[in-house]
Amino acid sequence: MKRTIVLLLMMLTAVLAFGPKAEAAEGKTFRVGISSDPESLDPHMQLSGPMLAYSHWVFDPLVRWTQDMKFEPRLAEKWEQINPTTMRFHLRKGVKFHSGNPLTAADVAWTVKRLKESPDFKGLYVKFAEPKVVDDNTIDIITTEPYGLVMNLATYIFPMDSKFYSGTDAAGQPKGAVVKNGASFANENASGTGPFMVAQREHGVKLVLKANPNYWGKHGNVETIELTPIKNEATRVAAILKGDVDFITPVPVQDYDQLAKNPDVELITMASTRIITFQLNQKRNPALANPKVREAIIAATDHAGIVAKIMKGYTVVTQQQAPKGYPGYIADLKPRFDLARAQKLMKEAGYEKGLELTMIAPNNRYVNDEKVAQAFVSMMAKIGIKVNLKTMPKAQYWDEYDAQVADIQMIGWHPDTEDTANYGEYLLMCANKDTGMGQYNSGNYCNKKYDALIEEANRTTDPKKRDVLLQESEKLAYDEAAFVPLHMEPLSWAARKTVTNAKAIINVQDFPYFGDVVMK
Repeated sequence: MKRTIVLLLMMLTAVLAFGPKAEAAEGKTFRVGISSDPESLDPHMQLSGPMLAYSHWVFDPLVRWTQDMKFEPRLAEKWEQINPTTMRFHLRKGVKFHSGNPLTAADVAWTVKRLKESPDFKGLYVKFAEPKVVDDNTIDIITTEPYGLVMNLATYIFPMDSKFYSGTDAAGQPKGAVVKNGASFANENASGTGPFMVAQREHGVKLVLKANPNYWGKHGNVETIELTPIKNEATRVAAILKGDVDFITPVPVQDYDQLAKNPDVELITMASTRIITFQLNQKRNPALANPKVREAIIAATDHAGIVAKIMKGYTVVTQQQAPKGYPGYIADLKPRFDLARAQKLMKEAGYEKGLELTMIAPNNRYVNDEKVAQAFVSMMAKIGIKVNLKTMPKAQYWDEYDAQVADIQMIGWHPDTEDTANYGEYLLMCANKDTGMGQYNSGNYCNKKYDALIEEANRTTDPKKRDVLLQESEKLAYDEAAFVPLHMEPLSWAARKTVTNAKAIINVQDFPYFGDVVMK
């Protein structure tokens, strides 16, 4: 009996050593210091950068972006346009979820249905009809009308294990329920097809991922990822300089030079398309419904000063949502900082004696978010606006943001579709719980003409006509002082030189592909 057990152990060791995924089992531990960890284990609970990055580690999309903004196959190995409203995806065969269940087209269909029900994601998929399962490895993604962004949105379809999430949990709630606030099975359990499996999670303290031994794709040589939230910027930088972690993000702009000169560290920076803004809640505070007050706030905001002093010149001021190079970008929109004009507008609006407003901002989500908010408070004081600012960690911030607890709220947005219309769909279109449009419009700006321009642009496949429509929408938001634009956030990462391919795993979406990491 003892000899039999020994033989079985020897056989198991041989399988692990010479199996097809042996390259992922070299025992390397990749230690990551991040400003804040993912909010949930449910990829559909929140539409945010940290959650989408997590999805790439534990789940896998149908396709994903390359650094040069092309689509590369992932769970879908090929695809073709069947007709103007149907894109057919052919799934890889033999792929399994972490639970051991096989991936099928039915799982993809279940996932698309769930995306359309998620409060955060359904606005993206409002034009998607019910998918058609052709066979176990083939699925047709169908839209209600011709839509040019199907492939863009396929990068957000991370198939979920429909069998794993079926049934009810101990509380009698459906395991597949999307719960934004509170406990749920999906918030606390995960079964994806990704390169890593969740081994341990203590929200706000540590997330430990273990390599998936049955991963379908090419893997780096990391066996364990340890993600530790390090809110304090100086502490995060010190951790990588001392070698306590192998990778940090983001890097405080004030420490770029220090890290760039360190022989043991590689600093990586990249231009971003995430705009940082303040939203002015027109419903919560009647003063903000007055366009002259909104214009005054924008005119009193020294955007260039924030970029120069707080961001150390590592980004650009913006007057619009569209980044340069995106459809809808208007090259000649004038800067609006003018303190004298701001004071004049306040007088014309009837607030010559001043105004008091409340404000919230995160202190660990965006680059120098708290410092930017504090600078804004000082700027508003110059025109008699007293701003009562409250900052908080991201873990608490989003519940407060969704509840619209303040007159002014900070938000950054990277376009989910890598397209200008997406900014408006989530930040400026009239809030609609049924469609998901305006999901993050805490300013409650609502203009039917603006909505119509975005909707028409999404129906338009001619690039030149679409560009004109999106420019009209950008100019309208500018003229109506719909929000306070600040700057495009710089992206930055730092890695110890023991990480040999750090530049290859990062991208403008800020979803580092940790499944590809190779370490010395």
